[in-house]
Amino acid sequence: MEKFKVKAYGTEAADAPLGQMDIHRREAQEKDVEIDILFCGVCHSDLHVARSDWGPSSYPVVPGHEIVGRVTKVGGGVTKFKVGDHVAVGCMVDSCRVCESCKKDLEQYCIPGFTGTYGAPDKHLGGHTFGGYSEKVVVDEHFVLKMPDNLDLAAAAPLLCAGITTWSPLRHWNAGKGSKVAVVGLGGLGHMAIKLAKGLGADVTLFSRSPNKEKDALDLGANQVVISTDEQQMESVRGKFDLIIDTVPYVHDLNPYVSTLGVNGTLVVVGYLGPLEPMLNTVPMIMGRKSVAGSVIGGIAETQEMLDFCGKHNIVSEIEKINIQDINKAYERMLKSDVRYRFVIDMNSLKK
Repeated sequence: MEKFKVKAYGTEAADAPLGQMDIHRREAQEKDVEIDILFCGVCHSDLHVARSDWGPSSYPVVPGHEIVGRVTKVGGGVTKFKVGDHVAVGCMVDSCRVCESCKKDLEQYCIPGFTGTYGAPDKHLGGHTFGGYSEKVVVDEHFVLKMPDNLDLAAAAPLLCAGITTWSPLRHWNAGKGSKVAVVGLGGLGHMAIKLAKGLGADVTLFSRSPNKEKDALDLGANQVVISTDEQQMESVRGKFDLIIDTVPYVHDLNPYVSTLGVNGTLVVVGYLGPLEPMLNTVPMIMGRKSVAGSVIGGIAETQEMLDFCGKHNIVSEIEKINIQDINKAYERMLKSDVRYRFVIDMNSLKK
């Protein structure tokens, strides 16, 4: 298969900083869309994969799965996009298309496994896929999304991961007018969960350990803030919530939050991967038919629905724009939660 060379930013090893490198993209095939990348969000997953935090990564790693760009070329069989369109690519660039999940537009739960935007086997060129910290990307049109015209393209980039990761459970558990939704943690995911739940018409509460997050949460659209280390405040919301979106990315005690669910309520974990400690106490679950569930990103149709909703309600992320040359500093700051609330790379800086 014919390929061409593009500039990218990546790393050759878990302990090496990210730096400029050349990678190859395939020439656009029949159903492919070639995209000039304008902006790419920086997700916690980028850092984890670059550093092999989730097990050994395939190097070199070129991260980035919150991609917004402009179409520069389309294959002969492409019907959804034309040159010049503003488009987006999220966490997936392919799936098997034929399993029960894929047939239901749930490509994120593809039974053989979806093809991740970076670090997944590349069935076209061999090796593995490379992400959005690069000049261009070539993606099958099924996995390309249309950007609403009115959204700020840089601020919309994090919708492709932080947005859809919180939208999918809000939609699946029917959040809307009359729902009481709580969000645990105010970071990249948490701030999007508040904006989207509010946009859907829910009554929104933030659980936070930090009283200094209160003003920000209210500005983002939360109706109230509960300090989770304050027993009195936690007691005041016992049995209150229909849905809790837990965005905390490290192991923590879920039990105090379960007790704030109402009958039939669900706590959905979207931030943390791994075993729970302490273990879940099943008594409040059994005595109130409460659930603890998990969710990952969303399917392509659902992601387009989310982008269209954000276009209609003018919802974007709170971002800090950076040059690609500052990505290592950005990773250090991200580890200290020193960003409000998402870094987005201006990919024009790669041309410098």
